[in-house]
Amino acid sequence: MMATKKSRVVVPEKSLPPEEQQAKINEIRKSIGSITSKFPMLCSDASILRYLKARNWNTKKASKMLKETLKWRLDYKPEKIQWVCICCVFEDVAHEAKIGKLYRANYFDKHGRTVLIMRPGLQFVSQRHSPLLCKSTSSTEVQIKYLVYCMERAISDLKPDQKQMVWLIDFQGWNMSSISVKVTKETAHLLQERYPERLGLAILYDPPKVFESFWLLVKPFLEPKTYKKVKFVFRNDQQSWKIMEELFDMDKLESVFGGRNSIGFVYEDYAKRMMEEDKKMSDSTDNECLSHSPSTMILELQHSEPNSDLTSEASDDETDSSTFLEEVEEKIEGFSLGSKDVETVEVDTTSKRSETE
Repeated sequence: MMATKKSRVVVPEKSLPPEEQQAKINEIRKSIGSITSKFPMLCSDASILRYLKARNWNTKKASKMLKETLKWRLDYKPEKIQWVCICCVFEDVAHEAKIGKLYRANYFDKHGRTVLIMRPGLQFVSQRHSPLLCKSTSSTEVQIKYLVYCMERAISDLKPDQKQMVWLIDFQGWNMSSISVKVTKETAHLLQERYPERLGLAILYDPPKVFESFWLLVKPFLEPKTYKKVKFVFRNDQQSWKIMEELFDMDKLESVFGGRNSIGFVYEDYAKRMMEEDKKMSDSTDNECLSHSPSTMILELQHSEPNSDLTSEASDDETDSSTFLEEVEEKIEGFSLGSKDVETVEVDTTSKRSETE
C-alpha cells in the first residue's frame, strides 16, 4: 500500500519588534562578510529583511539563501541581460516578448506597485496559429531568461516606498496543455529563491473551472502567506470585481481586464521603452562589483560558508522545497485534463486587499 503524501508543514509566521529585526539584519551582514559592500543594494537592510521574512526570521537559513543569490547573480549576471542580443536570432528576450504573454504595464496600481501582466493562454494560441513566432518559446532557458529580465526591470521601476509588485494574470485561451512542468518548476524556484518577498498580490483573472480545481489541489502545498496573496477575479462577479476597481485606475487598465484602455500591448512601443530602460540600467546596475573578479568573490562567499549546523538546516529546507515541487509536478501530470465532470469549487473572491509587507 502506497504511503499517503502530506501537505507541507506550516510554520506560523513570526512578528518581531524593530530592534530584533535590526539585530538579525546585522547578524546576517556579519556572517556574509566584507563582500556586502560590493553588493550595496542586495545587501541593504531592506533587502536582507526580505530574506529574513522568507525564512521566517531564521538567520542561518536566510544567510544561506542570500549567499546563494549572490553566487547566482555573479554567475548568471541578470543585470547584464539586454532587450536585444546582437549574437542571437531566436535566443534574445526581444523575440520572446513578441506574443505579449509577459510584459510590464506602463502604469502602477493605486499603492504604487509595479504591475507585471501575464497571459499564458497566448502561448497555446500562438503555437497553433503562428509556430514561427513561437519558436523561441520552446526553449525553457529563454523563457526563464525573459522572466529574469522582466523581474529585474520591474524591480528597478518600483517606487521608493515599495518593495513588491502585482501580477495580473489573464486566463483567456488557457487550458491544461498550456502548462509546462519544467518551466513551472524552474519559475517557482527562481521566484522563491532569487526574488523572495517580491510578490505583493497576484490576481487570477477569469480562470476556467478546470484551473480552479487544479488550484485546490496545489493550495495545500503553499505557505499561507503566499496563497493569501492570490485573488480570483471573475468579470461577471460584482463582489470580486471590486478588487480591480480598488486597485487600478480603470482609465489605464487594459480592456481585456475590464478597464477602459483599448490599446493594450503594442510590441513596437514596448520594445522602444525597454531599450531606453536598458541604457539607464547599464549605468546603475547592482553589480558594480564586477570590476572585481567574480571568481574571487565566489571564493569569499565560500570562505564565509555556514557551519555544519547551518548546512544541515539549510539542506533540510532545500529538500522540503524540492519535495514540494515534485509533488506539485505529480499533481499536474495526474490531473485529468479530459474530465468533463469537474466539480464546482468555491473560490475566495473577497475584495479585501492584501496588505503590503
